[in-house]
Parts: sequence; structure tokens; C-alpha cells
Amino acid sequence: MPTNVEIKARARDPVALAARARILSDALPETLHQRDTFFGCAHGRLKLRELASGESELIWYDRPDVAWSRRSDYRVTSIADPAALRDLLGRAHGVTQVVEKTRTLCVVGQTRIHLDEVVGLGSFVELEVVLQDGQAESEGHRIAAELMVSLGIATTDLLTSAYAEMLPSGACRADG
Repeated sequence: MPTNVEIKARARDPVALAARARILSDALPETLHQRDTFFGCAHGRLKLRELASGESELIWYDRPDVAWSRRSDYRVTSIADPAALRDLLGRAHGVTQVVEKTRTLCVVGQTRIHLDEVVGLGSFVELEVVLQDGQAESEGHRIAAELMVSLGIATTDLLTSAYAEMLPSGACRADG
């Protein structure tokens, strides 16, 4: 099963953070407009991610809600008809939240740096260290800690929960 080691933090100075991320990045940053629809799920979290480009994917992930680097197991599959799947999953499991964001993606080695502007919440940064087959989880934690220092991410800014759980419950829109 694919595994990340990740952190999520509030971005106190998004402009400075973006500048540091661009300097470290292996390639030009990519800007993505995403809508994540979360569904009721007995274990982990389940979301349908729709991109402005028309691409869509269903993502299941499971991770502890702790404020430090944490292991996240996940599965991703491409979706050809997101509207039909959104309707089906909404009817079967209920829509729990819709999160809209603009994400700037920078890649540093095996780490994806997400600079997120989340509608209704503000500016955030996520680090996802994509572990390679056989790579120790401790190596992912070390990489995340080193990048936190390089990017100027303070431990006091680390967050425990997903964006969907940070939004007010009334922010859920079943129609997307």
C-alpha cells in the first residue's frame, strides 16, 4: 500500500514560504484548482477530488490526527465520471464536507510541498514525503523535519486535522 509521511501547518507568511519552496523545488511550481468532496466513511477518510483541468480521482486515506509528521496510508484511482460517482457516494454514505482550494505544488526530491489557499480557512502548507518501497518510515520523518527547518515551518503552526474537519459544518454543500 502506498505510504506518505506528512505534516500540515498554518502558513503565517505564505509569500515568504512560497519563495523558499520555489528555491528548493526540482521543477517549476504547478498551480491546481481542486474541489474535494468528502463522504461518510467507517475507516479513514474518503474524498472525490475534482481538478479544474477535468481530471478526477477517488482517494481513500488513513492517518492519525497528530500535530507532527505522521504516516498516511492511501489509495488513489482515476475517475471518468465524477458527477455520477459524487451522486452515488453521496446517496450511499452522505457528503460530510466540500473543500475548495488553490494549491501550488512544488516537488523537492521525494517530497510534494503543497502551498494551499483554502476557501473559508486561509493559507496552509502540507509536506508529503512519498516513501519508496522498502524505505523506513523513520527516513520520511527525518526528511519532513529537515524540510520544515528549510521552509521555516514552526512546530507551533502544525495542525492535526484535515481541512474538511476545520470548516464549519454548515459549509458542506451536497451539490458541490
